[in-house]
Amino acid sequence: MGLSKRCIAEAIGTFWLVFGGCGSAVLAAAFASKLGDPAATVNLGIGFVGVSLAFGLTVLTMAYAIGHISGCHLNPAVTAGLVAGGRFKASEAGTYIVSQVVGAIVGAGVLYLIASGKEGFTSVGDFASNGYGDHSPGKFSLVSALVAEVVLTFMFLFIIHGATDKRAPGGFAPIAIGLGLTLIHLIGIPVTNLSVNPARSTGPALFAGGWALGQLWLFWVAPIIGAVLAGATYKAVFEAPEKA
Repeated sequence: MGLSKRCIAEAIGTFWLVFGGCGSAVLAAAFASKLGDPAATVNLGIGFVGVSLAFGLTVLTMAYAIGHISGCHLNPAVTAGLVAGGRFKASEAGTYIVSQVVGAIVGAGVLYLIASGKEGFTSVGDFASNGYGDHSPGKFSLVSALVAEVVLTFMFLFIIHGATDKRAPGGFAPIAIGLGLTLIHLIGIPVTNLSVNPARSTGPALFAGGWALGQLWLFWVAPIIGAVLAGATYKAVFEAPEKA
C-alpha cells in the first residue's frame, strides 16, 4: 500500500480516536437528565469507566479496520516506539505523525461543532484536554503527570510490541491493544485526563487554548520518551532473532 493511502488511513483512524474518546468525555461523561420529572435529576453519565472503554474501543475497532492498511498507529508516540523497536521505517515517521495530528485536529473540530450546538453554550471549558497541577482532574503535580505518562506509555507500547510479535497468537492483537488502552485510561484519567498520545492531546488543546496549550509540551515529551524506551527495550530483550 502506498504511503499516501496509509497516511489517509492514519488520519481517519486518529479522527475516530479523538472524536470517539474525547467525545465520550465531553458529551457523555457527566450527563444529567430530568427524565420528564423537573424535580428529579438522574445522572446518566458514563464516568471514567465509560470514557476509558470508549478510548479502548476506538483503537480496537480501527485496528481491525485499518491495521492491515497502515498498521493503525493513530499516535505519534506509537510511531516513535515502533521506529525504536525496529518495526517501522524512520523515513516515514514524520509523514505518519503529521497525518495523525491532522486527523486529531479535525476530530476535535467536529466535536466542537457538536458541543457548541447545545443551548446556553459559552465555551469549551477544558474540552477533555490533558493537564497537570490545577488542571489535573485529581490535582496531581507536574512530576506525577510526567511519571504517569512515561510509565503508562511504556506499558502501552510494550503491549503493542508483544501482541504484534510474530510469535503471538494471530488475530488477537487488536483486542489486547484496545483493552490495554482501556486499562491505562482507568489508571491515568484522574492524573492527567490521560494522553499517552501527543496527537490526541493537540487536537483538544487547540480549541481549549490558554493553559491547555501551555501544558501541551509535557504530553508530547513524556509519551515519546515512554514509547521509545519500550520499543528499544522490547527489541533488545525480547525480539526474536532474524533467521539466517
